[in-house]
Amino acid sequence: MDTKELLKKVRKIEIKTRRLSNHIFGGEYHSTFKGRGMTFSEVRQYQYGDDIRAIDWNVTARYNEPYVKVFEEERELTMMLVVDVSGSEFFGTSEQFKKDTITEIAATLAFSAIQNNDKVGLILFSDQVELYIPPKKGKSHVLRIIRELIEFQPKSKQTNISEALKFLSNIMKKKAIVFMLSDFMDDNYERTLKIVGNKHDVTGIRVYDKHDEEIPNLGMVQMLDAETGKTHLVNTSSKNVRTHYKANALRLADYFENSFTKSGAGTISTRVDESYVRKLLGYFKRKG
Repeated sequence: MDTKELLKKVRKIEIKTRRLSNHIFGGEYHSTFKGRGMTFSEVRQYQYGDDIRAIDWNVTARYNEPYVKVFEEERELTMMLVVDVSGSEFFGTSEQFKKDTITEIAATLAFSAIQNNDKVGLILFSDQVELYIPPKKGKSHVLRIIRELIEFQPKSKQTNISEALKFLSNIMKKKAIVFMLSDFMDDNYERTLKIVGNKHDVTGIRVYDKHDEEIPNLGMVQMLDAETGKTHLVNTSSKNVRTHYKANALRLADYFENSFTKSGAGTISTRVDESYVRKLLGYFKRKG
């Protein structure tokens, strides 16, 4: 992709996603996450209307009258976007690839964060960490993130979610808001996810295509495995083949939902031909 075409693509995504973050997600992002980073400030005497859950029972017992804890909002939060760039993301049978939808969602989240004066960082991963951009503020930084999401060429096409989570855990010492975007065609990451989930506010965003779960009856077809590069002759007219294909896809989807839920993390699943806007908005409102 030449520079002119790249800048045109970046601009197109910026216009679409900034409009979303300004008019839809800005307030939702703020109300969902801003009250989560709280630091203890002081105790003071209970006043009518205070939340009784804020009562400090130790101080109350000492002075024989009710005192409440006062917290301050942390002024600055850090968002980390952890994005899958493995071969399976370059697949799509509808209007666009999974990669394109992931890029749009990541850009929307990034603009929502900088609108609230928060830092944004990026990790691109396959079966290894391909790129790390440390968290920073500002529009120019977000535009750099979008450029990388559009044009980055990974060394590997395979997936290892656990490796990305280990890297995140090592690199991020303070609590962060983490969005992991992938089709989650991988397993054996639940244990690492629990460690990350204990420290950070994690959300998994699963982006998938309808044909990730079902293959049509097209007879004998040469199929390419995007992650291994191998082609296989597949008899799609076989009911057993289609059943096995669907069962494996549903197993990985269930593993994703169960692993994130058990780790105290949130989940969003959106198909490339669905409105991710509605899914994100609904999630923010529930979480907030």
